[in-house]
Amino acid sequence: MNLTGGIVLFASIWFLTLFCVMPIGQRSQADAGAVVRGTHAGAPAGINWRRKLIWTTGITAAIWAVLAWLILGGVITRADISQLDQLIR
Repeated sequence: MNLTGGIVLFASIWFLTLFCVMPIGQRSQADAGAVVRGTHAGAPAGINWRRKLIWTTGITAAIWAVLAWLILGGVITRADISQLDQLIR
């Protein structure tokens, strides 16, 4: 894995993690009791984006570190991946 591959892997994991973290702890406007006129009652109310982005970056860094160790340490090689379909058969 080169520098570009590492950055692309981190960005991909980051966005996947963000979409998993976003709904955690979300309260709707109906739950908060303050529905803004013209919006749906299920719309989110008071999202703390800074906290969610920090959690996303931390979780992504941990996942990326494990994957980088697996790839750079030679635990998983390209030959292993190319022969992966033979394990299923």
